[in-house]
Amino acid sequence: MGKFSREGVEKKRKKIIDKLIAFNVYKKDDKQLYELSLSELENELRRIQQQSHPHGEFGSIKWTHTKSKDSY
Repeated sequence: MGKFSREGVEKKRKKIIDKLIAFNVYKKDDKQLYELSLSELENELRRIQQQSHPHGEFGSIKWTHTKSKDSY
C-alpha cells in the first residue's frame, strides 16, 4: 500500500473513531478503538447507527400530550 493510501485509511479510521466516541463507545469487546481495523470500525459504527434512533438522546424534539381547552 502506498504512502497516500495509508494516510487515507488512517484519516478514515480517525473519523470513525471520533464518531464512535460521540456515541460513547470507547471499546469493542476488550479492545480499544485504535486497536481495531478499518473494517471492524466501520462494522461497529454501522451497528451503533442502526441501534440508535435519529431523535434519541442528542437534542431531539420530545412530544408531550396536553389537552387544550377546545378539545372538550
